[in-house]
Amino acid sequence: MATDPALDAHEHSEHAEHAAHERDPFIANVSITIAVLAVVAAAAGSLESMEGDKAITASAEAVLRQDQATDSWTEYEADSLKRHLYTIASNAGGAHADDYKKAVQDNGKKQDKVRDEAKDKEAERDSLIKESGAHERRHDWLTGSATITEIGIAISTVAIITRRRIAWYGAVGLGAIGLALLGWAYFG
Repeated sequence: MATDPALDAHEHSEHAEHAAHERDPFIANVSITIAVLAVVAAAAGSLESMEGDKAITASAEAVLRQDQATDSWTEYEADSLKRHLYTIASNAGGAHADDYKKAVQDNGKKQDKVRDEAKDKEAERDSLIKESGAHERRHDWLTGSATITEIGIAISTVAIITRRRIAWYGAVGLGAIGLALLGWAYFG
């Protein structure tokens, strides 16, 4: 959403101030509704942006963890090849056979550590993917909330122009739906 919540709130307060000068209770009530809906829309829009940013950040971190896991698995495979070469060399005997047997044991310990690191990075990646998904779901609900609420604001303006209560009731209903979607994003 590419609107500026502060600018929108200022515009709506100007409309409310203008309506207050008319001293029409219906216009005043609709103007108050517009102000409330503007606050809900601004809150949903700000939270939507934050959740989108968090989703992108968690997703990028997941990619980084996958790269780190891949590096660890590559190191594990390289150590595995060295271990096999040392095993062949130690089985062949010779003056350094004992050194090669020790290298096989050391390499085995190192491989265990590297394998555990790779699995840890994969677990972190999986957690970050879930986190990113949760932020993205909230972002989607908040987008709906902001959109529905802004439609309510537009319909409130129509209610002022046409002086029709049904339009105002519709706007209040849309505002309630927008508020419900905002709540659903975090508690649903």
